Amino acid sequence: MNIPKETLMRMYLEMVTIRLYEETMAEAYQEGKYPVFNIASGPVPGEMHLAAGQEPVAVGICMHLNKEDAVVGTHRPHHFAIAKGVDLKRMTAEIFGKVTGLGRGKGGHMHLFDPDVHFSCSGIVGASIPQAVGAALAFKMRKEKRVAVAFFGDGAANQGAFHEGLNLAAIWKLPVVFVCEDNSWAISVPKQKSTAISRNADRAVAYGIPGIYVGENDVLAVYDAAGEAVERARQGEGPTLIEVKTDRFFGHFQGDPEVYRPKDEVPRLKQNDPIKRFRKYLIENGIAKEAEIKQLDDEARKRVEDAFLFARESPYPAPEEALLHVFVE
Repeated sequence: MNIPKETLMRMYLEMVTIRLYEETMAEAYQEGKYPVFNIASGPVPGEMHLAAGQEPVAVGICMHLNKEDAVVGTHRPHHFAIAKGVDLKRMTAEIFGKVTGLGRGKGGHMHLFDPDVHFSCSGIVGASIPQAVGAALAFKMRKEKRVAVAFFGDGAANQGAFHEGLNLAAIWKLPVVFVCEDNSWAISVPKQKSTAISRNADRAVAYGIPGIYVGENDVLAVYDAAGEAVERARQGEGPTLIEVKTDRFFGHFQGDPEVYRPKDEVPRLKQNDPIKRFRKYLIENGIAKEAEIKQLDDEARKRVEDAFLFARESPYPAPEEALLHVFVE
């Protein structure tokens, strides 16, 4: 791969931003929820699903997309949103339930919508697939060279929407890329107990489309696989299914006791941290100097700090807004 330095540096910046964002959100989410865990308490009420460790999937794919391409994320959406360019301040304000948020504080972290960069997500498992297929159909009917991407987990690959979506997209040769994040867990169910085959990418053959398996949680490997898939879709050659083996450092949700995971699993996964490996790659290959890496780390930290400060200082919606933007007159 001959990837320009500017692209590699941007990939690193986005991955670090995502990691710092998720770690900062984990701390903010805990505020006011203890000593007895209360999901409704604190500045960030409700459920929270974080994606630390899964940064390569979002960044490796989205680096090939432009502003007009569509991305549909999952209930664990922050890394996709950041990689697609969603406004970080407004996204954070939305998660905090503030009026300056993407949905004026009414959607929360599983319902992030930014039409400016064509990003959306939802809490329904597998919902990203038919939504992305619908967007891809619209692009094709309008003769637009735009691409839709559906991100979903390995558990969602057992939903009917997965098979229906791939089948329809294949028949109509729609410009869509299906990306399966295999973090080995469908909530608390291990993949080997829920899925009859070891690789979901192998299911692509049933629909006559390419299936690509990326077996390492590596942003460069994901970027390489995504380049071909996105270009294939943009040129009207139809969909591709990409499966990436990735790692989830946090629980399924914040507050998850994780009794289903071996105690040594997360420490073991962190020994293969994709950000640390990418940083090492950039330095050892003479692509970036330590000072340049530090500058990107500082930039990412400031982006995150500014976003959380904006969210915390923003006002809550007025009570009378409860029925605004809900019904169409």
